[in-house]
Amino acid sequence: MTQDEKADAQHHFRSILKLLGEDTEREGLKETPMRYIKFMEEFLNPPEFKFTTFAAEGTDEMIIQSNIPFYSICEHHTAPFFGTAAIAYIPGEKIVGLSKLARTLDHYARNFQNQERITTQVAERLAEELNPKGVAVMLKAQHLCMSMRGIKVHDTWTTTSKMIGAFKTNKDARDEFLKLITL
Repeated sequence: MTQDEKADAQHHFRSILKLLGEDTEREGLKETPMRYIKFMEEFLNPPEFKFTTFAAEGTDEMIIQSNIPFYSICEHHTAPFFGTAAIAYIPGEKIVGLSKLARTLDHYARNFQNQERITTQVAERLAEELNPKGVAVMLKAQHLCMSMRGIKVHDTWTTTSKMIGAFKTNKDARDEFLKLITL
């Protein structure tokens, strides 16, 4: 974003605050438009990463990473939602550097999103990059659009999952994943 575009975005955000009855000249709000635009610019632009893979060298059992935190912004209400993910795959010929599982989640979450789409995008990206025997992704999140507005229910968690390959077709693989992520 150019400096002129940033200034324009800040002006519009300041106008929204004024329309909501806020005094944008008070100390606590003077710099808020600048900080908000800076936050959105940073959050919506996750760093690029190289999807590093290695030869599986006989690794043929499930690899699981769980309790991976993520943050996103609801595309319907622009309110945050956040939670944790469990990501698993059964290698074919390649394994991936472990940080890439969390980085893939971060890449898709840092956008105006919905939880269902993030779940699917992560699973499909891993399937595309690794050509594994199976991929499983489960996200569990709290949505502030439900807690702070609308129905206003607290401590409500939404769980989404996407199973590909062996996790979809093999009940034992799916059951093992579900058991291991609850340990």
